[in-house]
Amino acid sequence: MRIALATLLIAGTLPALAAETPSYGPELQGFDYPHEIKRFNFDSQGSSLQMAYMDVQPEKANGRTVVLMHGKNFCGATWEGSIKALTQAGYRVVVPDQVGFCKSSKPAHYQYSFQQLASNTNALLEQLDIDKVTVMGHSMGGMLATRYALLYPDQVEQLAMVNPIGLEDWKTLGVPYLSVDQWYQRELKTSAEASRNYQKNTYYAGEWRAEFDRWVDMQAGMFKGPGKEIVAWNSALTYDMVYTQPVVYEFANLKMPVLLLIGEKDNTAIGKDAAPEAMRSKLGNYKALGPATAQRIPDATLVTFADLGHSPQIQQPERFHKALLEGLQLKR
Repeated sequence: MRIALATLLIAGTLPALAAETPSYGPELQGFDYPHEIKRFNFDSQGSSLQMAYMDVQPEKANGRTVVLMHGKNFCGATWEGSIKALTQAGYRVVVPDQVGFCKSSKPAHYQYSFQQLASNTNALLEQLDIDKVTVMGHSMGGMLATRYALLYPDQVEQLAMVNPIGLEDWKTLGVPYLSVDQWYQRELKTSAEASRNYQKNTYYAGEWRAEFDRWVDMQAGMFKGPGKEIVAWNSALTYDMVYTQPVVYEFANLKMPVLLLIGEKDNTAIGKDAAPEAMRSKLGNYKALGPATAQRIPDATLVTFADLGHSPQIQQPERFHKALLEGLQLKR
């Protein structure tokens, strides 16, 4: 009887536990951003699309604009602390959600490439009449920011990357290819529990604080909501983009000053869990990848955080932003 009663009690709590994760729409409807959301409407690949973005003005402008590019499992909202630090220092900050992510369009068919996303972002900046920017990308956003800097070198006065992925070419190292259909099936299984465990071990180097739950809810809520299939489909398409379009071989072509901010406890590598077990420990070694990447870039400044993970700007914001603002002081 005790076992049966315990089983009933556990079963009764499961819906309540599930209800703790909010459910958001396919364009993250219901999740609040820290600043007003604006929409950039444009046509691309035969479809009418919209990019959600924040454009935050400082009280006392220093004449510079920073464009923040989010990562694969992140959104413009996750730059909340950085937006505050940058605007307080006088920077105008533009923060788009890329097509396929968060509050922006999720087309049923789209040929994703970093070139396409960079072109979309450039069109947004043209509409805003912005011709000089500092571009900062985190995680996958580091790959996109690199591509943007390579495509528009005259527009980018400085490039900053926060724990960018793509510092190694996983496919040449032997990480097996997963088809879009395989990625789609994996993404359909996204849950708050799995996201929390992954974020704890990768983003925050084993640390967890209550405020991190907001970002778990943001990600898992889209995969739980009424548009979860189109969310998972676009996520699968962008995983294919990340895996097949490395930028690591082009770092030597960057012509602007580059600031690398690296949490050395990071161990991110796309598809690592599908790789042979003996290979997994060798992938995503940011303590080694940071210096190796800095050596490839002609004008690089490397800042490391020995005890931080994939998201140092969230894990230790005051410490991170102090280093960021110092690193953004261009020598003129």
